[in-house]
Amino acid sequence: MAQERAVSPGALALDELSGWPEELCRRELPSVLPRLLSMCQHSDNWIEHIQILKVIVKMFLPHVDHLTLEQTFFSQVLPKTVKLFDEMINDLTSQAKELSSQNLEIQTTLRNILQIMVQVLGALTGCVQHVCASQESIILENIHSLPFSVLHVIKSTFVHCKNSESVYSGRLHLVSDLLQALFKEAYSLQKQLMELLDMVHMDPSADENDDILSMVVVIHSLLDICSVISSMDHAFHANTWKFIIKQSLKHQSVLKSQLKHKDIITSLCDDILFSFHSCLQLAEQMTQADTQDNTDYRLFQKTLKLCRFFANSLLHYTKEFLPFLSDSCCTLHQLYLQIHSKFPPSLYATRILKAQQEEIAGAFLVTLDPLISQLLTFQPFVQAVLDSKLDLPCELQLPQCLLLVVVMDKLPSLPEDVQTLWCTENQSSEATTRTPLLKAMFYSFEQCSGELSLPVHLRGVSTKGQAEVAVTLYQHVCVHLCTFIATFHPSLFPELDAALLNAVLSANMITSLLAMDAWCFLARYGTAELCAHHVTILAHLVEFIQKFSPKEVENLRLWQYISFQALSAELKRQTAEEVATVGTAQCREWLSSSHTLGDLESLNTVLSSLLALCHSAGEALDVRQQTAIMEAGSQLWPFLNIKQVTGQPCVQQTFSLLLPLLGFFIQTLEPQLISQVVTLQTSLLKFEPPDHVRLAMLDFLSTLGKLFIPQAIQDKILPNLSCIFALLLSERNWLIEQHALEAFTLFAEGTNHEDIVPQCISSEETKNKVVCFLEKTGFIDETEVAKVERVKQEKVLFWERFAKVTTEESKWPPSQPYAQRAHPELLLEEEYRFFSREAAL
Repeated sequence: MAQERAVSPGALALDELSGWPEELCRRELPSVLPRLLSMCQHSDNWIEHIQILKVIVKMFLPHVDHLTLEQTFFSQVLPKTVKLFDEMINDLTSQAKELSSQNLEIQTTLRNILQIMVQVLGALTGCVQHVCASQESIILENIHSLPFSVLHVIKSTFVHCKNSESVYSGRLHLVSDLLQALFKEAYSLQKQLMELLDMVHMDPSADENDDILSMVVVIHSLLDICSVISSMDHAFHANTWKFIIKQSLKHQSVLKSQLKHKDIITSLCDDILFSFHSCLQLAEQMTQADTQDNTDYRLFQKTLKLCRFFANSLLHYTKEFLPFLSDSCCTLHQLYLQIHSKFPPSLYATRILKAQQEEIAGAFLVTLDPLISQLLTFQPFVQAVLDSKLDLPCELQLPQCLLLVVVMDKLPSLPEDVQTLWCTENQSSEATTRTPLLKAMFYSFEQCSGELSLPVHLRGVSTKGQAEVAVTLYQHVCVHLCTFIATFHPSLFPELDAALLNAVLSANMITSLLAMDAWCFLARYGTAELCAHHVTILAHLVEFIQKFSPKEVENLRLWQYISFQALSAELKRQTAEEVATVGTAQCREWLSSSHTLGDLESLNTVLSSLLALCHSAGEALDVRQQTAIMEAGSQLWPFLNIKQVTGQPCVQQTFSLLLPLLGFFIQTLEPQLISQVVTLQTSLLKFEPPDHVRLAMLDFLSTLGKLFIPQAIQDKILPNLSCIFALLLSERNWLIEQHALEAFTLFAEGTNHEDIVPQCISSEETKNKVVCFLEKTGFIDETEVAKVERVKQEKVLFWERFAKVTTEESKWPPSQPYAQRAHPELLLEEEYRFFSREAAL
């Protein structure tokens, strides 16, 4: 009788089927299971569906051949189960806003839905457990629908739990117990699924099949889950990542060309940054607290351990899949920069105790060093780091500089072809250009103006048992640069010379000094091959003088930019004589011509070359040559007048060149000419001339301290002189103010006319300004924190302006003369303040 009822399941209640013995279930499987599956597929009632599902999983699934699980059960039922689960999630979300302690009907409805969802997860867990128990090695094709359905449900559950604060708002406590049960069940289900997936076997010889593509989808689905649970359960998050890495490596041979490596690397880097920032926040809280809380410290250590885990995972993954990471190199580069931007000595670092700094450095930052070592030989990473269009924000400029220092430290131990890759430009056929390492190093160093001016300090190296001493950024870069140069491969000497020469000639003083220090080291300790190379360069320098002879007028355009100090004594004397002879001859030719404005451009080139000569090789000029230059300048001066200087830019340039040129010969100038020069300056200041004109005035004024002014013309010069100084010292423009203070100091220290000094600083404000400048007390009350904040603001301002000017200049073709290009608008007052402070520091 029981057997007769058993063959008619539609007439039986599901709870009766639940009481069937195992043998009966096995025997009736062929007839009962299809009807149960049909009922499950056609049922839109959540409760009925889950009841049928639970009966199938508990009573009949154990008797289904594992090779037919997919066709017989999973593919038949699980899609409908997933659909109904999504409907439950949607109902929860839409009705949650009506939840309240007074609305018992909604409260009961929502709690019932959550309970059904918990049962669904439990049923799926039963499916996974059955597969794990029935097979030693699993083929994904035989259970295809199971992992995808489970992963979908797990992710939906975690997303709902993560958003529960906003979904249920202030009424979360009414369902929190069931949400916790739901999360716990999903947690357990994922652990079971990962055990199942760990048993999956894949044919290493297969190039591409459904199993391979399925495993790729599984791994990336787990990756999506990672992004959901990252802030919910750190241990579970880490274990999920551990599983992703493990499976990727386990099936590396068949998955390597199918995995979306960029997505994995990006997610891993995001999690590293998130855990690192969390670690810094905890360390900062401990710093701000008066006493160290053991709970906070344990949480800090736990988070730091998580940072190290993620970093090691990245290191392992990168090592195994490096050839496939070409589109992830920018992400890896940014990761390094972002981490170091938040850690000392960065100006943007979180303020934490020294003890925590050392813990973070020792447990986490050390893992970044082998990561860089792995990437050094990878051309796309080289391209990412040395990209000529790399435009970094202020907070990443120091980390970039420190990264390049690390690269320099590691390159000598690598093969010549790797060194060549880093130290030379790429071929023109490549889409983007690559800046050579040394050129990039000097450029990056130049961008660290704020860090250099403070200066920031880095950990030094202890030697011979002595205590470790902190070093400035300049010292750190200089030492490592010189060490790198000492090991430079002979084939790369041309790149070394070009980089050093460009840096020495840089308009940035600190960059030029670094290059000079490096070159001095090179001259003392360079290899024999390098010395021979420099001998060749010096020989070519003689050829340079022959090829671009200063005897030719057209070559003066080049010689106005060359320092004669770079030449040997004999060459300096020879070229100085030639420039002086040609230059004064051109001045006389202009004086004897029609004096048109159109000819002034060539005259200004001549004056610029003569000024360069006087500044860098004045001692090489004999009395006759000095007299010729002085007379040429003296004869040109009367042709300048107020109207032309205020209205014509080319005349302003002539004026700005003549003033320092005449100042060079101040002791031998005619008193009457000095009086004319000072008088013209006094009149010109009433018309508010441009900055470069006022700077030229200050250059000339600073030389007057060496001069004793004859009694006959003191009444004409001294009142004008005090008036000029008073006006320029009261300037609100910081650039002019700085130079005015310097010029006035030189004049006041050297002049015999002490009575004029108080007249120049008659106002109380100007007097205080001069005193502060002389005593260098301008920032004496500034705290360390305030100083860092000021430097950060100045750095942002400077580099925003630098980027704007660079953009404007890039619009003009290189062949167009600079004088014809549109000049960028004048710098803002705040920018002048930055330049002036930098000069003072």
